[in-house]
Amino acid sequence: MEFKVLQLYSNDMNIYGDCGNILALKRRLTLYNITAKIIEYNQGDAWPKNIDIIMGGGGQDSGQNKIINDLYKISSNLQNLAQNNTPMLMVCGLYQLFGKFFKTKDGETLNGIEIFNIETYGKDKRLIGNVIAKSNQFGTLVGYENHSGQTYLLDNIEPLAELVTLGAGNNEQDKNEGCIYKNCLGTYLHGSFLPKNPTITDWLINQAAKNRGFNLTTINTQKYQYRAKGINYLTGVEYFTKRARQIAKKLKR
Repeated sequence: MEFKVLQLYSNDMNIYGDCGNILALKRRLTLYNITAKIIEYNQGDAWPKNIDIIMGGGGQDSGQNKIINDLYKISSNLQNLAQNNTPMLMVCGLYQLFGKFFKTKDGETLNGIEIFNIETYGKDKRLIGNVIAKSNQFGTLVGYENHSGQTYLLDNIEPLAELVTLGAGNNEQDKNEGCIYKNCLGTYLHGSFLPKNPTITDWLINQAAKNRGFNLTTINTQKYQYRAKGINYLTGVEYFTKRARQIAKKLKR
């Protein structure tokens, strides 16, 4: 079986290691005996058909300005896919542009494509450092934030994580992180995000499977194995994920 994974604007919106999310998703899919076909979409490319999962990363303000007009052109495609429950993960810069607007600290307003009912305002202070956030649905999430935009959730949208215990998350006031709408997730967490948070990776895969009409029940834990002193046989993926999370949780802000 093959899943088509679309990476949005890999040339301009792919900083702070966000390409690692694609690598983690691809490896995780193999544990479900699913092959990943990675499709990179950049400005002016033809829009592909039959996409199973969509991924997008962060970028500088210049990167956002560079891709914004093309994003408007494909907005109806993305909106239709979102309404039809295609799983998506948008990080940082594209998280902001999937909202209503991003108003920069210089007063420029970039209108978003309004998949997320959120507003983002650029501030002088940059929010940088490690983040630990607790999600009712996904458990403890860990990552690294680096953003000057502060995002506020409006009506009919829920945070990805309800309580930030280390770091800022969406903004300095609300103590929540990211958002979730249907099967679309937004987050400020880099790191990369998915290697440290396999519950999110599995959720994206399982939502894509449901859209194909089947449920994934078990992961193939025998396909990749790693042995370390004091640790039972685990998959290499599971072992390194566990270690990355342990280290991340010990790091200071």
